[in-house]
Amino acid sequence: MPRLPRDRVVFAALAIGTIGLGLLVHSNACEMPRAVQDKLGDGLWATMVVWWVGVVVPRASVWSRSLVALAFCWTVEASQLSHAPWLEVTRATALGRLVLGSGFDAGDLGAYALGVLVAAIGETIVRSRRGRRLSGQPRSAGWPP
Repeated sequence: MPRLPRDRVVFAALAIGTIGLGLLVHSNACEMPRAVQDKLGDGLWATMVVWWVGVVVPRASVWSRSLVALAFCWTVEASQLSHAPWLEVTRATALGRLVLGSGFDAGDLGAYALGVLVAAIGETIVRSRRGRRLSGQPRSAGWPP
């Protein structure tokens, strides 16, 4: 069985860690206002999506992966305006509610953008401190860093 590239393993670990953090935020162990809990959870969900996109396409640029993740998050939020029977059945399950949400909230769009931005900036900082953009690729002048 071929070994997974290191970046994929790191992205998967980040995604799983972010899931754990998101579940902690939504647990009774975290005492914070419900509105903060909700938006923080939405931002973490978007961050997790960035990491899963990294698992799928680890050699794409940070900003390309971030835009794909943001488009996915916004598409899922927009899908909450649809009440097709199969979507409602899926949303009635715990996993379906976690992945697809339950009701459209325009404020979530901003939380997703912030979660994606935090992931992208964080990854950019870590990679610049490590002196590389992507595994095996030399640094290049220009944007994105």
